[in-house]
Formats: sequence, structure tokens, C-alpha cells
Amino acid sequence: MNRFGKGLLITALVVVVGMAFRVSWNALRDIANAIGADRTAATLYPFVVDGLMALALVATLVLVGNDRKFALRVLGTYTGASLVLNYVHGLVPALHGATVDWGRLADWDPANWALVLLATSLPVGSIYFGSDLVAKVLHHQPAPIPAPIANAEESTETTMKRSTADLPESTPAPITAPAVASPVRTPDPVALGFLKSTLPLKPVPAIGSAPVNSIGSTPKRTLAATSTRPRAATGRVPGAARSPQPKRTQAQLLDEARKATANLPDAKVTAEGIRREIHTSPANARMLRDTILAERAGTAVGTP
Repeated sequence: MNRFGKGLLITALVVVVGMAFRVSWNALRDIANAIGADRTAATLYPFVVDGLMALALVATLVLVGNDRKFALRVLGTYTGASLVLNYVHGLVPALHGATVDWGRLADWDPANWALVLLATSLPVGSIYFGSDLVAKVLHHQPAPIPAPIANAEESTETTMKRSTADLPESTPAPITAPAVASPVRTPDPVALGFLKSTLPLKPVPAIGSAPVNSIGSTPKRTLAATSTRPRAATGRVPGAARSPQPKRTQAQLLDEARKATANLPDAKVTAEGIRREIHTSPANARMLRDTILAERAGTAVGTP
């Protein structure tokens, strides 16, 4: 509802309550005269009863919880009391002309005593309940309004973890061998692998006979087809699970290098060939090559 509608509704409520108060004011004034109130007190008596009803209504709109229930009880009690007194005023026409005996609201004594007690206790109750309601309203603190969440839409989303079987790629794609579009050019194998081939290249089919292994070269191993799907990291292999590799001394390496190059001329003794033959590091291979060539040079000088 917009502001104009709220204002119109409040205005209509004030008008209705004012007219109802004016109707009830005449009856409550005559009741006050019957119980012994003077002219001024009788004029203010309707404000005591119906005024507390208006105060309780405002407190009901402001308070919450148990305080609101208390305000509703006060509103209901005083509404019922005002209704009873207005009903008695309608039943006793003598109240209108002020000819009734003082303190006499009913012919039956118990009913008369109850009505006089009700009419005389309402002002005292207005002081007590009115003060309590005003104190509750003044000490009432409204609940703080929560701050808006920046990512309210994202925070309400629910994420669900799916198992591996529910993922889009549950099985790897089949591995197919690539088709050979054209023959590749590879060098012809030579008897010794320490020197590069100087023969011209010629086209050969991609799949052919196995080449002849030369001295110093290792046989080619057939590699398994690799999958395009990335493998998950398995971590570092512990030292206890690794196969032990014995370390060879310099003398053992030199002895193996001598045996591997015993039948080779000096021109074909290379560090790369020694490294492949005895499976050592490039630094050791160069050191062994220099040692063997130095030994051969010394032997050649000492020979007459």
C-alpha cells in the first residue's frame, strides 16, 4: 500500500473512533453521575475509560511477544467494561434524567454492587495499566534489520557433488593409431652407431623391417599407446620401493669402456658411444674417452 492509501486508512480510523467515543461519552457521563461524581469528574470519566482503550490499541501495534499479549488483554478488558456500562445505561432510562438514586444502577443488590464496583475501579485501573503500557512502549527496542547479503543469489544455490560414474566423461575415448598420410624419410642404418651416416636419405614406408642394431646403440622398444586423458598425480615414489642401483667405481667404468672400444679405431671412440654402451653419464663418458685415447696415444709412442 502506498503512502496515500495508508494516510486515508488512518484518517478513516480516527473518524470512526471519534464518532464511537462521542456515542459512548454520553452513557459513561451519566454512569459517573450515578456513582457520585461531580460535573467535572463526570465529564472526564469517558476519557478515562475509552482513552485507555485507544492507548492499549497503540501499544498493541508497537509491542511484541508477551508485552503485546498484555496490551491486548487490557484492550479487551476495558472494551468489555465500556460495553457493560453502555448496556446498563440503555436498560435504565432514569439515568438519562438524573432522577435515579445516588449509587443505584440495578434493582437487584448483587448486580448493583458489581456494577458500582466496576464503574469505580475503572479510573484506578486506567492509572495502573496506562502507566505500565507507556513504560513498556518507551523501553521497547525494535529488532534490528539484518544487513543485505552481497551475494544473496549465490548463497542460496546448493552445490551437489557427483560421483565419478555421474561425470560426463566416465570412460576414456578409444585409442586409435594415427593414419600415415605419407612415407617418412629416415636414415639408413649403419654397422657402427658412433658416426653419422653420410649416405643420402631415401623415402621408406613408416612401418618396415626392424633396423640392424649397431655397436653402442640400444634396441628400440615398442612404446604403448598413450591415452589423451591426463593421469592423476600419484605422488613421489618412496625410496624403499625403488630398485637399488649399485654404483660403479672409476676403475670399473674404465674397464667396461676399454672392453667396449677394444675393436674400434681411435676415430670412432666417442663419448656418446661410450655413454650408450656402458650406460653412464655424459661427464663420465667424456672422461673415459679422454683416458682411453690418452692410453692409446701413449702406447703408440712407446711402440718402436
